[in-house]
Amino acid sequence: MKIKMTKEFIRKLPKTDLHVHLDGSVRISTIIDLAKKQKINLPTMDEQELRKMIVCGEHTVSLEDYLRGFDIVNMVLQDKEGLKRAAYELAEDAAQENVRYMEVRYSPILHTHKGLKLTEISQAVIDGLKQGERDFDIKTGVIICGIRNMDPYTSLKLAELAIAFKNKGVIGFDLAGGEYNHPAKDHKDAFDLALKNNLNITIHAGEAYGTESIHQAIHYCGTHRIGHGTRLVEDGDLLNYVNDHRIPLEICIKSNFHTKAVENIQSHPIDFYIDYGLRVTINTDNRTISDTTVTDEYMLAINELGLDYQTVKNVILNGFKSAFLPYKERVRLINQTLKELDEIEESELKTRVTVKESL
Repeated sequence: MKIKMTKEFIRKLPKTDLHVHLDGSVRISTIIDLAKKQKINLPTMDEQELRKMIVCGEHTVSLEDYLRGFDIVNMVLQDKEGLKRAAYELAEDAAQENVRYMEVRYSPILHTHKGLKLTEISQAVIDGLKQGERDFDIKTGVIICGIRNMDPYTSLKLAELAIAFKNKGVIGFDLAGGEYNHPAKDHKDAFDLALKNNLNITIHAGEAYGTESIHQAIHYCGTHRIGHGTRLVEDGDLLNYVNDHRIPLEICIKSNFHTKAVENIQSHPIDFYIDYGLRVTINTDNRTISDTTVTDEYMLAINELGLDYQTVKNVILNGFKSAFLPYKERVRLINQTLKELDEIEESELKTRVTVKESL
C-alpha cells in the first residue's frame, strides 16, 4: 500500500534544514515590531505592502532582484534584541513543522552598522537559538558566512570569529554573496585558517555561476558541502567526483527558481541528482524571502518532480547524515529519526486500512 504524501503527512516527518539564512527568515510582523521599538522608518509600516517589497515570487528575475529585500530586513537586525529575537523565532517556526535539526547561517559583518561588536552579534544569535532549543523540540547550530564581494580580509576576520565560537554554538564557516566575478579562491586564506582549526566548511557555489565555482569551492577551499550546486549537472566529471566523495548538496528548490538558477521548478536537476545517487538534502534558503518552509520544499519536489515516499525518506536521512555534528550525535539523531519514521509509516498505513474497512 502506497503512502499518500499530503502536506500534512510531510509536515509530521522529522526533518533537517541545513541551509537557512537568518536575515532571510525574519517574520514580517517582527520586522515591523522591531522597527517601531527601534524608531526605524521602514519604506512602509503596512504588513501587506512590506511583504510585497520583501517576499519574492514569479516576478523575481535574478539573484540581485532576489536579494533586494535583505537591506530592509537588516535595518532591524542591528541590535542584540533584534538578533536574538529573530534567531529564537526562526527556531520556533522550524520546530512547528518538525524540523529537528537546523543550521542557521548569517554574516555578522552585516549587523555592525550601529556599532555592535562581532562578538556581541555572535553571542546574541547563539543565545536566541539556545533559548529556542530549550523551548522547542529542535537542535541548532550556527554557520558564519564570509562575503564574496567584500575584501578577503573581512572573510579572514569572520573565519577567526567562527573559530573563537567553535564549540560554543558555531559549527561551520561559509562563503555567501554574488558568485560572478567574486571567485572563492580569493578568500582562500580564510578557509585555510578554518580548516587548520578543524572547522566544518560549506560554500555557496554553482547557483548564479557555473561549475568552475564548485570546483574552486572543493579544490581551493576544501569545502565539505556545497550550497546549492544547481549547475553541477553541467560538468559530468566534477559531478562524479562530488558523488564519489559523498559531498552533500544543499538544495533549495524555490529560491533557485526565484534567482533564476533554474528557469522553472520542473527543470530543476534535483531529481536527476537523486536518481544518480548524489547525497542531496532539501532546505529552505530563506523562509521569508522565498515564502517557504521545509515542508513546502518537499511538496514542490513531490508534486513537480515526482519524488516518491522512499526517495523522500532517503533525502530526509541525507540531511541528518550531512549535519555538521559529531559522529556519535549524528548516529543518535539518525537512529531516532528512523524509529520515528517507522512509527509514522505504521500509523499512516493503519489509518488508511481502518478508513478502507469502514467504507
